[in-house]
Amino acid sequence: MTLETKKSVFVELGKFLSQFSESGSEKKSGVLHNDVFFDDFEKLIHLSQSHNGWYTPAQVYFAVQSWAEALTDENIAQWISKYTFNDNDPEKTVALILAGNIPLVGFHDFLSVLITGNKALIKTSSNDQHLLPFLAKYIIAVNAEFADRITFVDGKLENFDAVIATGSNNTSRYFEYYFRDKPSIIRKNRNSAAILTGKETNEELEALGEDIFRYFGLGCRNVSKLFVPKEYSFDDFFQAIFKYQDVIQYEKYANNYDYNKAVFLMSNFKLIDNGFLTLKEDSSYASPISSVFYEYYESLDELQKRLADDSEQIQCIVSSNLTANSIAFGETQKPQLWDYADNVDTITFLLTTK
Repeated sequence: MTLETKKSVFVELGKFLSQFSESGSEKKSGVLHNDVFFDDFEKLIHLSQSHNGWYTPAQVYFAVQSWAEALTDENIAQWISKYTFNDNDPEKTVALILAGNIPLVGFHDFLSVLITGNKALIKTSSNDQHLLPFLAKYIIAVNAEFADRITFVDGKLENFDAVIATGSNNTSRYFEYYFRDKPSIIRKNRNSAAILTGKETNEELEALGEDIFRYFGLGCRNVSKLFVPKEYSFDDFFQAIFKYQDVIQYEKYANNYDYNKAVFLMSNFKLIDNGFLTLKEDSSYASPISSVFYEYYESLDELQKRLADDSEQIQCIVSSNLTANSIAFGETQKPQLWDYADNVDTITFLLTTK
């Protein structure tokens, strides 16, 4: 299968996904296999919350739309243009151990394995067992040659040449030991942070709320830590994020808010609270659901050095261009195809692994 053929299949997938929206899904003419897949995918989106309580239709629609926007001919062409592909390279079987914290979180690894001409041996998370297999069926319907390149497994992973595994800091130690004899990418816990100066506009702070609350804060690209200058007032921040107050209506989020707030208060921690989010001064990056940690900084130069030293803990940084490669407010959950998790180039790994 040529690179152009593989690319065209994922462009067709992007067209299929573009039909689904929280504001109203619309079946479009010219989209391949709509008669077989459209209605069933719409049903799956609405069933996802019964499979995983965090996967509300709104969150799944957002993930689907994000991938629809990414899987265009232009985006895929730009993504793969920097690499040298050889259609005659021997196929490798790459084991994928996927996370399930947000919908379709493992899709980029899945896409990377297939676009490089390799086979994917996939172990899904128990929290996300339905969305990716459905899209795999659609891909196979578009081009049947993918049928022997995609395998989902429930039990032990066997007969593979390389592995990409995503998990917690604890499971990563198991992965590193278990896969010690295989080429691998092992991902651990990471969190994202935002740098505020006090000069942000209301629009920027409102967009920051998207970075905090999208997927209920469960993603590694969600902002869980704020760096603020001394004497910073959170009044404008709280006013700007008030539009996200409905998050407390979701039972699982509300339970976490009540529990974590109670734990903090019983420990006599000082909190700033607006009724649906708590702010706690803390040097850690990993705040619990419904809470964001904050920390004061003396100077931006010192903070930049701190962030460089902590780079292994950080997925991305939101700011008004205060650091290299910083992300604009509201954009953390819209990564481009070339924005690699942990800054590890998956395509290079797959193309160079023997």
